Amino acid sequence: MLAATYKGPYRVKAVDKPMPEIEHPRDAIVRVTRACICGSDLHLYHGLVPDTRIGQTFGHEMVGIVEEIGSDVHKIKVGDRVVVPFSISCGECFFCQKGLYSNCHNTNPFATVSGGFYGYSHLTGGYNGGQAEYVRTPFADVGLIHVPDGIDDDNAVLCADAYPTGYQAAEMANIKKGDSVVVFGAGPIGLFAARCAWFMGAGRVLIVDEYDYRLEFAKKFAQCETLNFREVSDMVWHLKKESDWLGWDCAIDAVGCESRGNFAQRALGMTLKLQGGSATPLNWAIDSVRKGGNVSIIGVYGPVPNIVKIGDAMNKGINMRMNQASVKRNIGRCFFHIEQAHINPKDVISHRFPLEEINEAYHVFSSKLDECIKPMVIPPRAA
Repeated sequence: MLAATYKGPYRVKAVDKPMPEIEHPRDAIVRVTRACICGSDLHLYHGLVPDTRIGQTFGHEMVGIVEEIGSDVHKIKVGDRVVVPFSISCGECFFCQKGLYSNCHNTNPFATVSGGFYGYSHLTGGYNGGQAEYVRTPFADVGLIHVPDGIDDDNAVLCADAYPTGYQAAEMANIKKGDSVVVFGAGPIGLFAARCAWFMGAGRVLIVDEYDYRLEFAKKFAQCETLNFREVSDMVWHLKKESDWLGWDCAIDAVGCESRGNFAQRALGMTLKLQGGSATPLNWAIDSVRKGGNVSIIGVYGPVPNIVKIGDAMNKGINMRMNQASVKRNIGRCFFHIEQAHINPKDVISHRFPLEEINEAYHVFSSKLDECIKPMVIPPRAA
């Protein structure tokens, strides 16, 4: 089969790889009809993530058709159209039973950090991902989610990660009716977080980024205010002024480790593969919310020190929530909002690439070429 394969930093190529096989009675094989490239994939592509191995197939946003099932799979049938959530969950451990599916204790040897994820480094289990024609899916009865008939593949694939992750970002911000919400980052996750903030009852939503084309798109997609941080001399002063000097009720960090704010920290990640990154947007969030406000962290950071203003957060009494999204817990609500025409997730898809052109897809997305918002990857056997 054809599959995207990691060749080293800034090098991903579509090559022939062996077909995945059933390795456990609870496995299924899914023929991928749509996949996407996520901002988290860029951390791998840029060489920031420890234990990203040559030969790995990336991709954790996918939808497809079940081609084969193991002998102990009963809820999923061959021919079912399914979303494959980015996190792999057993459904039985302490964390899965609490709805913390991305923290599953049985799908990753390094489970003290996170559960297993498709198409990421071996620190998250080393599972091959869905930027391929086929993918093996463990715990199929738990992880695979039937796509409602009224939702097409283009919308469904966004429900594997980006849309429910943005939804959870807004949920973790604990938004109350009329609250003011500032979102840092106008990539797909930030766009979905800003749009979903309205679902939670927000009274005002502002999204912050440095790329004018993304901010223009945010005005239409998220129906929110926008701010280019390059155009203000003091970001925190400006945000305080915008909130009558009280501070915003809620702030969402949808940027994570690749913020441009601290070159030294980002360089540490590049050279030593310690995916820490700059905490500039997180510190802006801490500084810009009011005392007793809420900060939601959905952007991905690594384990090394990030120089976070934790003392300021403590003294201001800020409530901070963070996690990888538990797609399985929120996907029903995400489907509902699509079916009720509250949102059309596929509107964020700006580019479509055949799997054979995966290297170009990563280059365009990484370099912000051609006003790229979100690239979709279409395997040869997608029809």
